[in-house]
Amino acid sequence: MAACIFLFCILYSVVVNVQHMVKAMEDTVGVTVFFDEGLSEEEIQAIGDVISARSEVADMRFVSAEEAWESYKEDYFAGMPELAEGFEEDNPLANSASYELYLNDIEDQQEFVEYLESIDGVRQVNYSEIAAQGLSMVNSVVGYVSMGLILILLAVAVFLISNTIAITINARREEIKIMRMIGATNFLIRSPFVVEGIIIGLFGAGIPLVLVYYAYSYAVRFCLSHLSILSRILTLLPVWQVFQVLVPVSLGLGLGIGLFGSWFSIRKHLRA
Repeated sequence: MAACIFLFCILYSVVVNVQHMVKAMEDTVGVTVFFDEGLSEEEIQAIGDVISARSEVADMRFVSAEEAWESYKEDYFAGMPELAEGFEEDNPLANSASYELYLNDIEDQQEFVEYLESIDGVRQVNYSEIAAQGLSMVNSVVGYVSMGLILILLAVAVFLISNTIAITINARREEIKIMRMIGATNFLIRSPFVVEGIIIGLFGAGIPLVLVYYAYSYAVRFCLSHLSILSRILTLLPVWQVFQVLVPVSLGLGLGIGLFGSWFSIRKHLRA
């Protein structure tokens, strides 16, 4: 039981951190909207108000033509500012005002881009289709694999605890017969085994929670101190954020598996 819950805790910790990292990468995948030449700032602002009202938009930033040119100079004229001096009076990106958009769900990107392209006044929409598809695929694979493994672990845990209770029942078969002969009800016979199953389940959940807590805390400290160079990619969730979900779920699983595993095991023998 403890081994199954331990594997579940490890699996959950890995899955939520992978999803967190994928979400962090999704936040860097944006959509850039450019506008037709000759549009005034008021017209661009009106279009921006319409776009920002969409539920798909998580964050939105306006980049003026001047900001676009300053950013361009920093990227392409770094260390050679004299080359850009000839453009001081004539901004070559005068018609490059844009909105940078970031979505709540990367899977909505294609449909949202089609909507943006249909807006009057929008000249061009830049986006990364390959990055969006890749991140969506990773999310789907992680979700399906984790769900399959969790179901397998639950099935194994129920099987193990049912067998444990069954062995206990067989060892006490004579006691059960005597209790039935003196008029004990099925509830009185069943209760000790159900309590035993619950205790096994709670201990089976508590022991791995303690082990995973210390292991995860060490992993977080190790990444912060030794892998800081990868901090933009390898970002682990804080311990409290993982365990505020993991503790009640694991204890609930242990309690539920112990209760139902023992309940159905003893019911089968009481019918015999």
